[in-house]
Amino acid sequence: MSACAPAHATDSARAQHSHPSHSPPPGRRFRLAGADVSAAVAVFLIALPLSLGIALATGAPLQAGLVAAAVGGLVAGRFGGSPLQVSGPAAGLTVVTADLIARYGWRTTCAITVLAGLAQLGLGCLRVARAALAVSPAVVHGMLAGIGVTIAVAQLHIVLGGSPQSSVLDNFRALPAQLADLDPAALAVSALTLALLLLWPRLPGRTGRLLRRAPAPLVAVVGATAVASLTGLMLTRVDLPSWRSHALAGLPEGPVLGLVAAVLSTTLVCSVQSLLGAVAVDKLVAGRSGPLARPGRSDLDRELLGQGAANVVSGALGGLPVAGVAVRSSANVRAGAVSRNSTMLHGVLVVIAALLMVPLLELIPLASLAALVMAVGIQMVSLHHIRTVTRHREVPVYAVTTLGVVVFGVLEGVALGVGVAVALALHRLTRTRITHDERKGTHYVRVRGQLTFLAVPRLSRALHLVPHGADAVVELGGSFMDHAAYESLQDWQRAHLAQGGTVEFTGRRAGIRADASTPAASPPAVATTASAPPATALTVSTATADAGCHCRPWTPWRNHRCANVTEADPARPGDQSCEPAPEGATAADSAPPHSPALLVGPGPSRRQLARGLSTFQRATAPHVRDELARLAREGQQPSQLFLACADSRVVTSMITASGPGDLFVVRNVGNLVPPPGEGSGDDSVAAGIEYAVEVLGVRSITVCGHSGCGAMRALLDSGAVARSSSGPDASSGSDAGSRPDAPFGPASRSGPGPGSGDGPTPLGRWLRNGLPSLDRMADPARPGPLLAGRPPADEVERLCLANVVQQLEHLRAHDSVARALREGALELHGLYFHVAEAQAYLLSETEEEVVFTRVEAAEGLPSPS
Repeated sequence: MSACAPAHATDSARAQHSHPSHSPPPGRRFRLAGADVSAAVAVFLIALPLSLGIALATGAPLQAGLVAAAVGGLVAGRFGGSPLQVSGPAAGLTVVTADLIARYGWRTTCAITVLAGLAQLGLGCLRVARAALAVSPAVVHGMLAGIGVTIAVAQLHIVLGGSPQSSVLDNFRALPAQLADLDPAALAVSALTLALLLLWPRLPGRTGRLLRRAPAPLVAVVGATAVASLTGLMLTRVDLPSWRSHALAGLPEGPVLGLVAAVLSTTLVCSVQSLLGAVAVDKLVAGRSGPLARPGRSDLDRELLGQGAANVVSGALGGLPVAGVAVRSSANVRAGAVSRNSTMLHGVLVVIAALLMVPLLELIPLASLAALVMAVGIQMVSLHHIRTVTRHREVPVYAVTTLGVVVFGVLEGVALGVGVAVALALHRLTRTRITHDERKGTHYVRVRGQLTFLAVPRLSRALHLVPHGADAVVELGGSFMDHAAYESLQDWQRAHLAQGGTVEFTGRRAGIRADASTPAASPPAVATTASAPPATALTVSTATADAGCHCRPWTPWRNHRCANVTEADPARPGDQSCEPAPEGATAADSAPPHSPALLVGPGPSRRQLARGLSTFQRATAPHVRDELARLAREGQQPSQLFLACADSRVVTSMITASGPGDLFVVRNVGNLVPPPGEGSGDDSVAAGIEYAVEVLGVRSITVCGHSGCGAMRALLDSGAVARSSSGPDASSGSDAGSRPDAPFGPASRSGPGPGSGDGPTPLGRWLRNGLPSLDRMADPARPGPLLAGRPPADEVERLCLANVVQQLEHLRAHDSVARALREGALELHGLYFHVAEAQAYLLSETEEEVVFTRVEAAEGLPSPS
């Protein structure tokens, strides 16, 4: 590992993107949280029987399972990159380890474990951990299913009172004879273990909830052991020899190629299982609700280094190979662990048990451990995984990998699965179906599959079946198009439009555009109809979209307007373009001079609305229809109430990465929360709060302010006017209401608002709810808000930050919120969104300071395509 240290110290580029440390900084006093202690005990109670059972399944000394569990907790837990992942002997390694012990013996197997750990250290130093995640999920799921079948069939023989054979096929052949000669005592203990394992998590009622806190594996083994001891059943039990006779690693003996293959198999299975487990743990932690601490995301390269170090130590001490274990990791997260201390403490408990609890461990019947491991093997054949690969049409990959692992072994099965996955991908890439037909004078060219250079000849033949001057529709049904196919479509489109025809592109690829710059030598589109797009663009036209506009869906964000053929120069029917709207331009400004103001009819704004709706129906609706149908059936169950400003630049679903059903949003001018009992005559915000808390049961409320808020600027101007003038009409002299950056106008404390003859306008009355924020900002006794450790840039930003804090105080005064806070069922959060920086800041408030902390980008997330 020392070879990696200089690279981290000198590579400044990588240092900027390094993951946050999961360990306490040097010099800080060690603290052990109560949640970590309880989680460690829960994991220890699960790990103890499973470690013995996996050691039994591999044919290794039973102490080897305890050694691997202790080393996994202490070494991988301390140095790994996934703080809450628990490592130890894993069921996924059972087949590999059993095969190695049968071929090379125990001491050489330990040496292979050491070499596999060194290989993992090398891979971690090369920072290739994420490359392991490139393996098709169908291959990984198939590998685990094959290993599960192998485990279940082998342990079934022990459950029936016999001994497993050396291979899966031999176990299948010997099963009829074993059924004819079963041991009733072993079968009874195994059946009791399986019954407790299955029924314990399903105990009903309040008593059942209390009892379910004890882990089912521990209850199953303890219950079976107690019954076997009390009834005096004659069974083979756990035999733990003295630690003095425990075998350590020796020099590897055997053919070189065989040893290399063994090291590669162990490295592959250990690494892939650990890395996938780390990703799964991140998902569990992200979905955990409540005030529990959430450690940083897993550093996969560091996790590989930690697993490598654990395998080196475990193999050297005579332990089984180590990998991340899903059962123990999920138990650790659900038990409320907040740091890696829980994993390490579980390792300490395993050491104590291995030294002091030997007499109790030797009471456990082997049949009970075999039943426990058999159940784990059956669970590895996951119905959820099978449904997933079926949905993605990867059943051949899954089936071949599973059968390959069962029949030939793990490495051979994975190699077969990868080969089938590659062949299937190539088949999908090259299998493109192109058809041509004609209906009612319109020629349809349909493309099903991916468009690559291999399909260009067939595409050209189909396109040339379209007569000159005809109307053509090209339906592109694939999700990929390479440059050769793109150029072929573009060239054909130019030629067809030049010959008087029309072209319409539909389907998944319909929104792509060609290079807008046409070479000077290119002939003009002499016979392009009014509805045809320019010859340089591949576009889609729909029944509701404006045929003269070629804007992409996000162009409305750029404050553009579309000058269609009716608004362009009549003498130039092909002059159709998108141009930026002038500052402050309105829909009436872009209307033709000879037409009236379009308020309800088919004006530019209506056409823009129709284009946006059409784009949604074509591009977005198919992806969200199933989820919206589920929400329509089950009703909304949002997790949080989001109180935000009505400013059009603040897109709540975008900045929170949320979708339908996630947020219950209440928006108003200035993200204000009127205190209860105020005589404002507007209860809409209070009604939204009450409905969200009392009816929907949201778990959190977030008040979101933003930079450049016009309402806050208007409040500042009104405060200045109120301080400089006592007359009732003083506020009308302010020009804040006419400035683009403060469009709301001042909110006078005493007089009428702008544009009002007799009293404040509705907007002015509403903004009075923000006056306590002005008072908070002016109060020297209250700490001023900081933004990522710096003072606010100006008075407007200072008021925006103070307003978020003040509105949280108003929230706490509402009865429903106060009651939910007392019961611990609700959390309040403050958020500030800097529009120009596209940066979010979360509020951290103490008695000494109020700080909005910068939210950093989460590493390891896929970039948007």
